[in-house]
Amino acid sequence: MTNRADIIVLGLGTCGEDAALRLLDQGLSVIGIEERLVGGECPYYACLPTKSLVRSANLVAEARRADGLVGSVTVDPDWSLVAGRLRDEITGDWDDTGAVTRFEQRGGHFVRGRGTFAGPRSVTVGDDTYEAIRGIIIATGSTPLVPQIAGLDAVDFWTTRDALVAEELPASLVILGGGPVGCELAQVFTRFGVAVTIVERADQLLPGIEPEGAAVVTAALMAEGVTVVTGSGARQVTSSPGGAIVGLDDGRAVGAERLLVALGRTVDTSDLGLSEAHVRADGGFVRVDGRLRATNGIWAIGDVTGKGLLTQVALYQSSIAVGDILGSDPMPADYSNMPRAVFTDPEVGVAGMTEAEARSAGIDAEVVTKAMGATFRGWLHRTGNDGMVKLVASKSEDRLVGGTVVGPHASDVAGFIGLAIREHVPLEHLVDSIYVFPSFYGAVGEAIGAYGRGLGTALDPDNPPLFTD
Repeated sequence: MTNRADIIVLGLGTCGEDAALRLLDQGLSVIGIEERLVGGECPYYACLPTKSLVRSANLVAEARRADGLVGSVTVDPDWSLVAGRLRDEITGDWDDTGAVTRFEQRGGHFVRGRGTFAGPRSVTVGDDTYEAIRGIIIATGSTPLVPQIAGLDAVDFWTTRDALVAEELPASLVILGGGPVGCELAQVFTRFGVAVTIVERADQLLPGIEPEGAAVVTAALMAEGVTVVTGSGARQVTSSPGGAIVGLDDGRAVGAERLLVALGRTVDTSDLGLSEAHVRADGGFVRVDGRLRATNGIWAIGDVTGKGLLTQVALYQSSIAVGDILGSDPMPADYSNMPRAVFTDPEVGVAGMTEAEARSAGIDAEVVTKAMGATFRGWLHRTGNDGMVKLVASKSEDRLVGGTVVGPHASDVAGFIGLAIREHVPLEHLVDSIYVFPSFYGAVGEAIGAYGRGLGTALDPDNPPLFTD
């Protein structure tokens, strides 16, 4: 059996589905192939479910913070309510029937299965062959990374997917991996009564972000009872009557009722038959140019390109690839601002480079760091105002090249910084801008010097602003 369409989309995760629907709306015929859930990780196991958990856990923390500020509040966390909302409202019980129906009602031809290239314009799924008239989009995504650790395969461990479908929580939990997801889930489960230990091989939690920001998050987690182990990874895992014991590289051991492996994600393109389509891959990632072209008539978008492995990047790439297919001559992909966030409490928002990355790139970096509690909105916020703003600027180019925000609404503030980076906004223009007062994004203005020299240092006299006359 052979089916033909203008475009074949190999993988209907978040960006694959987005690209397919965009192309259908423009009148192209589309075959969409997906072996897992249509919509991908984001709506079922990643962005939306985890942020639902974060919202519930933050309500617990906010209620407890009322004591001493507005009165006393008693809260009795009930995980069954959280798990029920996640199952029934957020993920639809991990059922993609609605997404498949949406795709088909828009005119798409849906195929359930794993697609493999049979040539530059053909894909097989089982015994069936599908041919593309105009081209193929590769959007096969990623899966949770399960590393080779001695004894791990003999232990009943969780991946992040397992953690999100849990109807009941363990009494104790060891999390391997102190990245964004590991830190977010550690805080969530701690707030619902689980004794949590995080093990991170790097010297800090949240490797890759500014050390000042990581220190704030680490202190917040430890203040809530999380045990943090950094600088040592898992060497072996063994079963115990009470769950699992993790032997560390430094000789120590940590144990818990349950083990969660949250060490990131992996991309596997080895079974896609890329060579049949003359598509090159480096380290499993498909090589693409600025318009996401892997080769003539084949595009790749999302995690499979290795550009950040973030939903926002995948959707950005989808827009560019669709524009290129439609001939609208889109601007090439620009990852210089790369906004990203960690939804711990305090929240972390990052755009562009860290100080270390800027200096490594040879940029004549100028840096300012300001405590969130020393900004006007942070000072008013009071309880729960832990955090900081760190801005990195290029002296010679007179513009921001990076920024890290830790505190309430940090992800939103990072978006403002990211726009300034992408558009190469001169520092003096940021100084001359009008900021809502008092606001959390106004902390950027305070750190730069937009509120004037006197007012700008009223709460922080020892930390002058970045911009000076």
